[in-house]
Amino acid sequence: MSRRALTFGGLGAAGVAGYYLYSAGGDPKVAEKKLEHDAATATRKLKGDLPGRDKEAKKGAEEGWEHVKSSAADIRDSAKTEAQRAEAKLEQARLDASKKFEETRQETGKQLQGAVDKFDKKVTEGASKSQSWIGGWFGGK
Repeated sequence: MSRRALTFGGLGAAGVAGYYLYSAGGDPKVAEKKLEHDAATATRKLKGDLPGRDKEAKKGAEEGWEHVKSSAADIRDSAKTEAQRAEAKLEQARLDASKKFEETRQETGKQLQGAVDKFDKKVTEGASKSQSWIGGWFGGK
């Protein structure tokens, strides 16, 4: 770079520093904060970020939050529906098991009753044979 460009650049920087120092009332800290604020504003304008974009971002965030809440509600409702279906299936399984148990109990009862009747019949036949055999000793038929 040429010496002339450096001179004009230095003079421009000194002018900017003098302006901010003068507008801050001679306080360098306040001048630095004001310079940072103006630089941020200029950067935002160069990037096309206008002051109204904050409102748009907030609105977008609110819409996103509403979408998340509605999705959560849908998921919660779906979970409740599935839980109800599972409970209904469990109750049906309980009824089926109870019915099967009752059928098995009745069948076992019938088989047990049949075995008891068969045993009773054999005991009765055995007793009548014994009676006739013993009765033969004492003069009976």
